[in-house]
Amino acid sequence: MPTTKVKEFLNTNGVPHQIIPHPVAFTATSVAGAAHIPGKEMAKTVVVDLDGQHVLAVVPATRKVDLERLRQATGALTAELADERAFLADFPECEPGAMPPFGNLYGLRVFVEPHLAADPEIAFNAGTHTEVIRMAYQDFERLVHPRLVDM
Repeated sequence: MPTTKVKEFLNTNGVPHQIIPHPVAFTATSVAGAAHIPGKEMAKTVVVDLDGQHVLAVVPATRKVDLERLRQATGALTAELADERAFLADFPECEPGAMPPFGNLYGLRVFVEPHLAADPEIAFNAGTHTEVIRMAYQDFERLVHPRLVDM
């Protein structure tokens, strides 16, 4: 079952979305394959420590976050991958590594790679390693207000 927080948020805002169950998968590319979603549409949510603050960097499953480009684009002094133990408490109802890109629900800023914004749909982990949510990118943008950053 997708996290209650995300599901309720989408339902409360009247956002059409599809929940896609899939076999257990842990990497973004394996989730995309298991859910039969093109890797360029599957969003990988990465927690980054940006000047001591956790933020979400969201990139296509087929790409890696370029921390230096993110640091430069945001004007931060430092950017590094956050230690999973340091951010698990930020996502209490999510399985480790299956965080949805809804930083606004968790008090985190969200930075999205423009390739994801160019696609009409976005798919992402639903807080579990067995379900994906697919929805219109336009709705995601309206609800989350991410900043586009080429990373």
